[in-house]
Amino acid sequence: MKRFYAAVPKGLEYLLVDELNQLGAEEVHEGLAVVHFQADLATAYRICLWSRLASRVVMVISDFEITDADDMYHKVKEIHWPSLFSSLRGFMVDFHGTNREVRNSQFGALKIKDAVVDCFSEDSGQRPGITKTDPDIKIDCVLKGGRLSVGLNFSGAPLHQRGYRLDHGQAPLRENLAAAMLIRSGWTKHQDQALVDPFCGSGTLLIEAALMAADKAPGLQREHWGFYAWKGHDDTLWEELSNEAQVRGDRGARSCKTRFIGSDLDSRVVGIAKQNAARAGVDKLIKFSQQDALKARPEVKEPGFIVTNPPYGERLGNLSGMIGLYSDLGRSLRGHWGDWRLSLLCSDDMLFNALRMRSDKEYKLFNSNLEVKLANYQIRARQEQESSEPAQPRGGEEFGNRLKKNLKQRAKWLKGEDIDSFRLYDADLPDYNVAVDRYQDWVVVQEYAPPKTVDEAKAKSRLVDIMWQIPQVLDVHPDKIVLKTRQRQKGKSQYQKQKSRSIDLNVMEYGACFKVNLTEYLDTGLFLDHRLARRHIQQHSKGKDFLNLFAYTGSASVHAALGGARSTTTVDMSKTYLAWAEENFELNRIKGRQHQFIQADCLAWLERCNQKYDFIFIDPPTFSNSKRMATTFDIQRDHLRLMTDLKRLLRPGGTILFSNNKRNFKMDLDGLADLGLKAQNISDKTMSPDFARNKHIHNAWLVEHA
Repeated sequence: MKRFYAAVPKGLEYLLVDELNQLGAEEVHEGLAVVHFQADLATAYRICLWSRLASRVVMVISDFEITDADDMYHKVKEIHWPSLFSSLRGFMVDFHGTNREVRNSQFGALKIKDAVVDCFSEDSGQRPGITKTDPDIKIDCVLKGGRLSVGLNFSGAPLHQRGYRLDHGQAPLRENLAAAMLIRSGWTKHQDQALVDPFCGSGTLLIEAALMAADKAPGLQREHWGFYAWKGHDDTLWEELSNEAQVRGDRGARSCKTRFIGSDLDSRVVGIAKQNAARAGVDKLIKFSQQDALKARPEVKEPGFIVTNPPYGERLGNLSGMIGLYSDLGRSLRGHWGDWRLSLLCSDDMLFNALRMRSDKEYKLFNSNLEVKLANYQIRARQEQESSEPAQPRGGEEFGNRLKKNLKQRAKWLKGEDIDSFRLYDADLPDYNVAVDRYQDWVVVQEYAPPKTVDEAKAKSRLVDIMWQIPQVLDVHPDKIVLKTRQRQKGKSQYQKQKSRSIDLNVMEYGACFKVNLTEYLDTGLFLDHRLARRHIQQHSKGKDFLNLFAYTGSASVHAALGGARSTTTVDMSKTYLAWAEENFELNRIKGRQHQFIQADCLAWLERCNQKYDFIFIDPPTFSNSKRMATTFDIQRDHLRLMTDLKRLLRPGGTILFSNNKRNFKMDLDGLADLGLKAQNISDKTMSPDFARNKHIHNAWLVEHA
């Protein structure tokens, strides 16, 4: 008996334990993403050939405690490697794990490689070849704490690579995950029942199912195995087991009567699926066709299983564009697939909610590194569905009606405004806690984090209603809706990228052009609620030296320059936003040395600045504890200290436009008077009609010398 372990995707450990026991392994026990076992050579070969779940099988050569890297080198060198493989074979080392002494996996792999090479050199004077591409031998090392396990990769290339899939669709499903889905769905216990995949892609789910039903070993198509270069390999035994598997598969394919039906909207991937099935030897068992999943109907009399992996946001782009698909899919399934079992893989609870079906069982799985969920449903017949479940909640219609009303009101107002971006909805209804902004023909939806008292599932269901209503009411394509979740930000997280997909637009505002980014950051680069404050700056900047502090993307500076400012100085701590500000100047063809961009902590810069300005705009954060700032900053606590520095920079007759978004901010007018300043609250004059509902979105003050 030899010791082995099989790597497996997280979430599949218990399934692999069952499979290994069925294949004859002994002393089987699971770990995290791994299952350990013992087996004789025949059983080890059989596991490589027949495992539908394992990612790789490793034969353990030795394991031992190590004290440091040198100790690891010497103990690995003591293994007699020439008895395991020939020096004529090329090898590589896969090293997993680190500790205090071995802090880098590449360093660990290098030490193991040196030990193996030196062992060969001292034994025979010959050095084995080292290669990173298609090695004959892979040495697999796992370091946990002070213990190192050393083994030979018995199976070779990842076992999910069966050999039948040479091409695939846009978002391929790994073969071992497909096998796990089939097991979790319950179909493997009812293999005589029909199996349907209406989003079949390159056919992986149905091919894996057909291999199971036909009793075909998933490893039969593989051309190379890791044990081929191992000196202990028994080629006769391997050929015997392979031939046995081939006979079983041929017999099973002839006797299999199960109906396998797959379809996809993309005719190209349907063609790929047919080719893959032919290479797997199950093309005669599966019917593939090009078809819209929403139009698919049962082709057999008796209900069976639908097991599928529909597109979802992380794989194919904008999540919001998927909501309509899932909502329609749920309606189609309830209407036409009554009494069938459904197992559906997805990564987002919103899309599960859009189905409007209650799952019987859910499993957490991983598709590569993406966490996903498999949900099982019993689809109830239409009449049962209609009698026991209420119709779609009117709440979605209520939101849609409010959106229509707001759109009509905004249309009248926009006729007199030179803008193409505005707020359409801002948590008008308590149950629908989102903001909806229009940027030309795009819509940005910001979901406010619900209070802890609101049930999370209910909040997600309402968000589904919102995302369903918006395309209908605003006549916008779902792919042009961007969904963001706005939560309380800590430190500099508001400056960090949120998503990898970039959507940039150039929008207009009172003669100024600004770049906005709808996806990569929490905010888009333009605070829409400040537009009237920016217009005020444009109207009152002619011939003045203008200072913009906490400048963000410099939009106020652009308005000042367009208004004829003699100079502008734009100060912000973020390189990213200062570069964005310079882009905005270029968009508006504003050039010249009189326009300066300074990266600095604004508070520290204020303390050392000796310049004088006629017009200062400052919109500081409510609170900041950024590591790049010397101290914490609280606008209520610190605004007088701020005004002290600002007064020193303000020329006689000059103006400070001071703004912040702290709810219930109270200006210390007496303290200002002691500084020789006076303030006028102009918040109502800087509030656009599209933000009139939220009186606390910002407050604005004009501050001058008394």
